[in-house]
Amino acid sequence: MLYLPLFQSYLRLEKSLSQKTVEAYVSDIKNFAYFLSQNDEKIDEEALKNASLHDFQNFIQHLYQAHTKATSQARAVSSLKAFYRFLQYEKLVEQNPTELLEAPKIGRILPDVLTIVEIESILSAIDLSSKEGHRNKAMIEVLYGCGLRVSELINLKLSQLFFRDNFIKVIGKGNKERLVPIGEIAQISVIHYIDGFRSKIKVKKGMEDILFLNRRGSKLTREMIFILVKEFAKLAGIQKSISPHTFRHSFATHLIEGGADLRAVQEMLGHTSITTTEIYTHLDTDYIRSVIAQFHPRY
Repeated sequence: MLYLPLFQSYLRLEKSLSQKTVEAYVSDIKNFAYFLSQNDEKIDEEALKNASLHDFQNFIQHLYQAHTKATSQARAVSSLKAFYRFLQYEKLVEQNPTELLEAPKIGRILPDVLTIVEIESILSAIDLSSKEGHRNKAMIEVLYGCGLRVSELINLKLSQLFFRDNFIKVIGKGNKERLVPIGEIAQISVIHYIDGFRSKIKVKKGMEDILFLNRRGSKLTREMIFILVKEFAKLAGIQKSISPHTFRHSFATHLIEGGADLRAVQEMLGHTSITTTEIYTHLDTDYIRSVIAQFHPRY
């Protein structure tokens, strides 16, 4: 029996993981199989099936000694756990030998966050007299106003806009759908773009439903969004390290600082686990100091 093709189908169909994640998991299992056999071309499925906790720990130690990043080591652990859950699910093993396997500790890196003033300065730096001006403004408004990933932005469709109900439908990681509220300011920017720039270009076949298009009528690339965001930040005189994801971080942080419920933010961001969302509960010291000054009777 060929375990890896079945595992690949299981991840894609049963777990709805993205193709990129599936490939990474399968690659990790192949590397573990090569480690077991001490041969970079041989996969011994019987050895995989009979692997022990000691084998897993030796493999992770091997990755550590090879100076593999802690994030990659942690993903390898996730891959192993998923693979042996699959074998157990298929009744190919009686017990999951990875249950006691622990991932390496990964320090949390707090992302750069823009202030509201900085976001407004970026929006003001966009030249609305240019052909793509209203498109660019609409993209930033949606990135910040809805907390989208860049991949979600470039794949957003006209048919996913429900402005009458003040929502958009977003297809996130693993093709999971979620509804995200969209405010009036972002809606107005999108409508200006649709009625203006978008209505005047010749749309390429197959791109009719894509919201944000380039001047050739094709879908924008992730790289183009990165370039544009960097350009606007530079024009606004912002020195922070900025990427499209910065607006997503800012969206979440501003909501949490404003008192939003963590689970509501989790739903809007499309996080599977609330622990991922908890990174946004960090508050800068100036904000904390202002809260104490405002509410503590002895400050």
